[in-house]
Amino acid sequence: MPLKISLILAHPNPASFNHAIAGTALQTLQYHGHQVYWHDLYSERFDPLLPRGELDRGAPLPEFLQDHCREVSQADGLVVVHPNWWGQPPAILKGWIDRVLRPGVAYQFLDGDDGEGVPRGLLRAQAAIVFNTSNTPRPRELTVFGDPLETIWKNCIFGLCGVNNVFRKNFEVIVTSTPALREGWLREVQEILGRYFPG
Repeated sequence: MPLKISLILAHPNPASFNHAIAGTALQTLQYHGHQVYWHDLYSERFDPLLPRGELDRGAPLPEFLQDHCREVSQADGLVVVHPNWWGQPPAILKGWIDRVLRPGVAYQFLDGDDGEGVPRGLLRAQAAIVFNTSNTPRPRELTVFGDPLETIWKNCIFGLCGVNNVFRKNFEVIVTSTPALREGWLREVQEILGRYFPG
């Protein structure tokens, strides 16, 4: 059954492995017959700054931002591709989260809750997949840093927006990876997407 999938890429270098992951994801999703809302945030020059005028629920939004909000709210699945920078997504992606996963689109607080409680998620996506890259070996990521991206995406973002089926795959170490290893990783991307979003 064809699905609507939102695919978001956040990496400034078109020759990066992140772009290779996103390209493979796009081809795989289209191969399975899905409709893909595809956004390369850097090539689109997405403005990550959240202005004061957009803070309130129901605030008027620029047309391009309305499109992003509509797509993410209609998506049956979400795929995000980005590098691990300082244990966080790149600033442009954080700005996309701030501006697009907004009240009334991705979550809402219950009546009588002024914002101190746990919101109700509004996203309809049945699953979210996050593909990350890093130059930190897995044992160090776990023992020294505690893998903050796992918590950010599963608990702080998608979990609060109503998407509880979240899978994150980190590919490391990019800087020393061989072409053969990268080819294997891209096959893994295909397998993961085919498993979560079959045709």
